[in-house]
Amino acid sequence: MAEIHGTCDDRFTELKRILSSNIDSGDDVGASVAVVWNGEMVVDLWGGHADPARTTPWQSDTITNVWSSTKTQMALCALMLVDRGQLDLDAPVANYWPEFAQNGKEGVLVRHLLSHTSGVSGWDQPIAVADLYDWEKSTAKLAAQAPWWEPGAHSGYHALNQGHLVGEVIRRVSGQKLGEFFRTEVAEPLDLDFHIGLDPRHFSRVSNVIPPPPIPIDMTTLDPNSIVVKTFTGPAPGAEESWTDEWRRADIGAANGHGNARSLAWAQSAISNGGVVKGRRLLSPSTIDNIFRVQADGPDPVLMVPVKFGIGYALPNESVPHLPLDRRVCYWGGWGGSSVVNDLDNNLTVVFVMNNMLAGLVGDHRGTSLVSAAFDAVRR
Repeated sequence: MAEIHGTCDDRFTELKRILSSNIDSGDDVGASVAVVWNGEMVVDLWGGHADPARTTPWQSDTITNVWSSTKTQMALCALMLVDRGQLDLDAPVANYWPEFAQNGKEGVLVRHLLSHTSGVSGWDQPIAVADLYDWEKSTAKLAAQAPWWEPGAHSGYHALNQGHLVGEVIRRVSGQKLGEFFRTEVAEPLDLDFHIGLDPRHFSRVSNVIPPPPIPIDMTTLDPNSIVVKTFTGPAPGAEESWTDEWRRADIGAANGHGNARSLAWAQSAISNGGVVKGRRLLSPSTIDNIFRVQADGPDPVLMVPVKFGIGYALPNESVPHLPLDRRVCYWGGWGGSSVVNDLDNNLTVVFVMNNMLAGLVGDHRGTSLVSAAFDAVRR
């Protein structure tokens, strides 16, 4: 069996076996998994290789692009400003970002941005991937465009632009871009190796993602004016884009966070552990409660499956059968397989991060099996 490194409480040894098995099968090339339970890191494991040729071992400090799992860190930052009384979830976005009140968006609320219900799930054309790296240009374009559906009516997954939308609100409130706010308010105080906008001094530790099969949506068969096509082509970076210096350095809070399972799990344990991480309070319980205010519950025209969104996170529904409907659980994941699950009733956070991207848009069977094993462990 593949050799797995790190530490694992005896109660959670099934996660170690699953990670090893996934590497042996080829589903994983290199990966890490972490569990924080009752405020303690009880699983911190890694194994496999950092490169597709399997010549460089995945190390304790290997990091990789986690795609949309970054959104959970973005949500944490927004909730911290809510907790401080600096951001009102029910206020119009234009209260903080006046230019946003153009073309019918004056009624878009902050909670709409955080629940994928704003009507602005991508950029109007023309838009290029390089435009994502130009903060002023990309946010000005979002401010100027009209919503693609009535804000608040339903969700439409904000695949690439949620970090720019929420990030600009964070910048207007705090004076810091999202990546800087996360670094100074979360990562540095807690000594966490997670980055939204990666300093070049860390580039040598990055394991480039291994691109997945094409997404299971044939765009050519869909209406070019449909929300799904406009979202996934506005713009449409391939996974290889994440290998570039420009992508790594940029502030793309929806998609370019770099870290490992350990760093994500520690930060996200603020949600599952009553707002406290390593003895430092980031959130109050009442602010965390906002996550469970349901904003949309039904078919999502971008993801094309039923999704239940609270504020900043998705909530369990029948389309994610491995997550219980009778507990306070919130989650999200990343293109290709990464996964973040917070179980507040069990004070449990489970995170999976890997380099080998499979076909899933927001997680797959690898994360599902690890989360299920962790749930089983705490029920004993």
